[in-house]
Amino acid sequence: MELIKTGKVLIVSILLLSFMKVSGQEAIITAFKESYTLEKSGEYAKAIAKIKEVYTVDSYESNLRLGWLNYLAGQLYESTSFYSKAIALKPYALEPRFGMAYPAYALGKIDEVMTLYTKILEIDPQNTLANYRMGQIYYGKGNYEKAEAYFEKVVNLYPFDYDSLLMYAWSKLKLQKYREAKVLFTKVLMNNPDDSSALEGLGYIK
Repeated sequence: MELIKTGKVLIVSILLLSFMKVSGQEAIITAFKESYTLEKSGEYAKAIAKIKEVYTVDSYESNLRLGWLNYLAGQLYESTSFYSKAIALKPYALEPRFGMAYPAYALGKIDEVMTLYTKILEIDPQNTLANYRMGQIYYGKGNYEKAEAYFEKVVNLYPFDYDSLLMYAWSKLKLQKYREAKVLFTKVLMNNPDDSSALEGLGYIK
């Protein structure tokens, strides 16, 4: 008899735990859903509050979401903190590093941004977005040789990509590689025939 009672208690406990788990998952999904609606209407503080209602420190998804929402709310240090937690939970994930680059850039921490993209490229050397943004940073710094190398990687993967072709062409022009720059600017015009930047670049080539 005692064995039967113990079995019944065990079954009830399992069912209760299962119910609590399902109920908890539904609450999380609801919180995320409501946060998306609030984000679309620009109510970032309320969206943050919704996620915090179901937040646990070991939830990658919640930390990632709070990183993004805090960035939108202009709470840059809080955003960085949540993205850091997401990175710690999933060290090989790319999305929290891309996300963290936004508040880091807004805070003027360009070296930190470069470190984030460098790590992304260690994990995924062919990542076009990280390569492109590294190219942009080096171009902005006036280091056209390094910028050229990063844009070349992207163009090799996407030979007719407008943005990459254009920046690759300008890098070539800055390095006085006029013949190559002319070819690339011409390709840009094949993609966007009236592109003012490409026409301007061609204007510097005699």
